[in-house]
Amino acid sequence: MGDIYVYMLVILAGLAITDLVVGVSNDAVNFLNSAIGSKAISFKTIMIIASIGIAVGALSSSGMMEVARKGIFVPSEFYFDEVMIIFMAVMITDILLLDFFNSMGLPTSTTVSIVFELLGAAVCMSLIKIYGEGETGETILDLGKYIASDKAIEIILGILLSVVVAFTIGALVQFLSRLMLTFNYPKRPAYLAGFFGGLSLTSLFYFIIVKGLKGADLGGLTSFLNGLDVYTLVGWATVFWMLFSYLYVYVMKWDIYKLIIILGTFGLAMAFAGNDLVNFIGVPIGAYQAWEAWSGSGVDATAYGMAALGEKLPSNKWLLVLAGVIMVVTLWFSSKAQAVVKTSVDLARQDSGTERFQSNALSRILVRYSLNAAEAIQHILPEKATNYIASRFEKLPEPAVVPKHADKPAFDYVRASVNLMVASILISIATSFKLPLSTTYVTFMVAMGTSLADRAWGTESAVYRIAGVLNVIGGWFFTAFSAFTAAAVFALIIYYGGFYAILGLVVVAIVLLVRSFVNHKNSQLVEKETEELKKAESNTIQGIIDESSENVAAVFKRSKRIYKNTLDGLISQDLNILKSSKKEANKLSGEIDGLRNNIFYLIRNLDEQHLGASKFYIEVLGNLQDISQSLDYISKSATTHIDNNHKSLKFTQIKDLKEIILRSHEVFAVSQTIFTKKDFGKLAEIITLKQELLGLIDQKIDKQVKRTKDTENSPKNTTLYFGLLLETRDLMNAAMNVVERYYTEYDAKRFED
Repeated sequence: MGDIYVYMLVILAGLAITDLVVGVSNDAVNFLNSAIGSKAISFKTIMIIASIGIAVGALSSSGMMEVARKGIFVPSEFYFDEVMIIFMAVMITDILLLDFFNSMGLPTSTTVSIVFELLGAAVCMSLIKIYGEGETGETILDLGKYIASDKAIEIILGILLSVVVAFTIGALVQFLSRLMLTFNYPKRPAYLAGFFGGLSLTSLFYFIIVKGLKGADLGGLTSFLNGLDVYTLVGWATVFWMLFSYLYVYVMKWDIYKLIIILGTFGLAMAFAGNDLVNFIGVPIGAYQAWEAWSGSGVDATAYGMAALGEKLPSNKWLLVLAGVIMVVTLWFSSKAQAVVKTSVDLARQDSGTERFQSNALSRILVRYSLNAAEAIQHILPEKATNYIASRFEKLPEPAVVPKHADKPAFDYVRASVNLMVASILISIATSFKLPLSTTYVTFMVAMGTSLADRAWGTESAVYRIAGVLNVIGGWFFTAFSAFTAAAVFALIIYYGGFYAILGLVVVAIVLLVRSFVNHKNSQLVEKETEELKKAESNTIQGIIDESSENVAAVFKRSKRIYKNTLDGLISQDLNILKSSKKEANKLSGEIDGLRNNIFYLIRNLDEQHLGASKFYIEVLGNLQDISQSLDYISKSATTHIDNNHKSLKFTQIKDLKEIILRSHEVFAVSQTIFTKKDFGKLAEIITLKQELLGLIDQKIDKQVKRTKDTENSPKNTTLYFGLLLETRDLMNAAMNVVERYYTEYDAKRFED
């Protein structure tokens, strides 16, 4: 019987390694976004600094391990076999849940996941004990006997309050920092930069280095740190770092903000490892310690109480080191870890641009009332105070030539410094009190608070940014609910199914993880094969023609594939192909919208004598948008038809469609080749092909009218078919409008020559 639990420990060890990989992929955004968003240092340097921080932070995580053992449930009320069921259900749930969010590209909280998984599995086992063991005389009101309700409520409230606290403190500190330093911070007096740097470095030194290392098992160093007087240490540290910062800025003429970002990234990575490592290996370590206590007792697993888990147990330093190594390796090699950063950086960026999220009713209401509140506050404040504050938040004048939009930093060094400093302090305080504060919640909400205070959410972007924040927060609540429910269900399955149920769930988890990995790799290959549309950067009409022709060639190539795959999927009734084509059509539409949003920067960069190029470019983008809208309609209508299980197309309709597919494929292929080679003298032959195709479409419409009159008996089928033909005609007209504009421009240029 004991061998089963050894097997379970082996499985838990494998799950722990997997959970570390999946968890770091999710949480990399927590300590990378500020450094990456500000572009203060190179990406490679950021990764090296973060890796060192993780390695050091892993050693300071030992005190947090107690949360997994006794922070949520009362171990003395459970037997060894029941505790193992709880731990197994938690680990399987955690891996599947985090991988699901990673695959969706949404950062979620590993702390919330583990806490609510422990709570769900423990509640399930408690209810089984109350109602499944005969006449115990207990009711659901006795649930508090099994759950460490006081500690659980403290942890859950701490997690939820972290949202408000992080947002508020982030906004307040950023507001005060901007008042002092303004957006023109490099030109401010050196003593202000020194003062800001001194406070920042003192905070990072005390809360990250001291508070972090005091929780570690580092022998003499830990004893020395624990023996220090807090107030004396803070006083001397403040004096030292103030002098250091002043010399750094005034004497050495170096950038103190870069130093803060470097140390802040290190500190936040260290705080992440110290606080969140328990989320990944705390449960397996707890299971191992439970097994150690039981294995030498000689008592049956169903009768051995787990009071030992409630005591303070020594941590295994080598396990922490191994976990830190796995986290560092994952940080470097996980493509998912390097992709999750985009959401928070986009929502926090200082300038406007293509927004990832769409506005909703709640975001519009919040913006409207916030604007009203801001106006009311302006009326209350004295005019001098209002003008003074406004002057401190004046942004630097934009250069006559706007830099390439995609390469601009999302925010400046001051905001990046505040993000890192405030988030590191809050997380380290929570770690010192053994509260598993959500690093995701803290870092994200600090970034959102500093964005608000920095007036990054202007009237042109506020509704989209707030909608994005609401979507992310909504996902966090979904995490809590799904973690609790899934862990409870898995615990129930394992309790009644035994070891075979564990094997079955592990196999399911492996299959889902492999499938997720394969899908992720396939999506990366598709993205590499897909030619992304590029924003125009030239300042002459010839440059605009050359650059935009590459985009037109890419649109024709992708349109050819989307159109053919959609109709092929409709003919074969393959819903997967249709959904894939619909997704690709949406992606193309989003990229074209991004090009339209870049028109402002294009016009600003154009030379005076070439301003006419902007009209040409705007008209081409309008035609490309018409193409994407036609493809979007075709893919949506075909997908909806098959998804609703309507009648398939008839043989004659399929035959006619295949003929149209073939001819349209030829038009797009020839067009793509001409635009790729920029051989615009051959555009006339495309116009001829287009006329032939439009004539063919008119013939097919006439044939369908006759069929509808004589033999057709499916209204849905007829509606779909007419819609496809008419939209194909619009698609070809839009494509040919692009061709004709380039042909006209080519003719005009040839005439001038």
